[in-house]
Amino acid sequence: MQKRAKVETIAAPGQRELRGVASEPQEEKPDGAKAGWILCGKKIHFQNPILTLREDTVGLPNGEETKFAYVERAEAVIIVPVTSSGEMVMVKQYRYAVDEWAVEVPAGGTHDAPNESLEQVARKELKEEVGGICESLTFVDSFYSAISITDEKCHVYLAEGVELSEEPAREASETLRTELMPVAEVLAFVQAGKMKNGPCALAILLCEPVLVKNGYLGKRRASRIRPPAAYGADRGKLCRSL
Repeated sequence: MQKRAKVETIAAPGQRELRGVASEPQEEKPDGAKAGWILCGKKIHFQNPILTLREDTVGLPNGEETKFAYVERAEAVIIVPVTSSGEMVMVKQYRYAVDEWAVEVPAGGTHDAPNESLEQVARKELKEEVGGICESLTFVDSFYSAISITDEKCHVYLAEGVELSEEPAREASETLRTELMPVAEVLAFVQAGKMKNGPCALAILLCEPVLVKNGYLGKRRASRIRPPAAYGADRGKLCRSL
């Protein structure tokens, strides 16, 4: 059995451990240890309420040592919301990092809800982003959002019988509008590679078998919801129709 090294943790000045963000001591990486990846030390370079940027010193199977940096993030939920008439509730949100408007479904992290279940967070995000409530919420699957650079794990929920009857409670940094699209159109949109948010696209595809089974693909075409007046009726090419 390979001997495990003692792990030294160096935190950035003034930083503290965050609730909801998983720590990764050596004993929590058993597959890595079995493969010969020995965690020798770690350093926290940056930390805020949403993420932690850490750099590990790792001993490799060939005896060499390397640095491995990645982002620690709390788990996230992605909600695929469908109305009883076969419309999927979509959001078109401005994403600052890429300076584009992205077509997505509601999603959010658990970093600010350490004592809530994933289902509770999913219901909360649905209500806060689009003002939606649902008759049923079903867990579908989980996946890692960007497995080489972050440990963030996304959990997909299918919300059925959705009604947009509540007032959204969006954060100041959430600039978005809500639109309804027939499920069949959304699936075609995703399958054609037009949805640029990868985790949301995968979440929809993971829900496809259930959507087909429950007969949503044959339901009526939806009328579009106009964007809120606060965002203007015309924002040029960024706000063009889906």
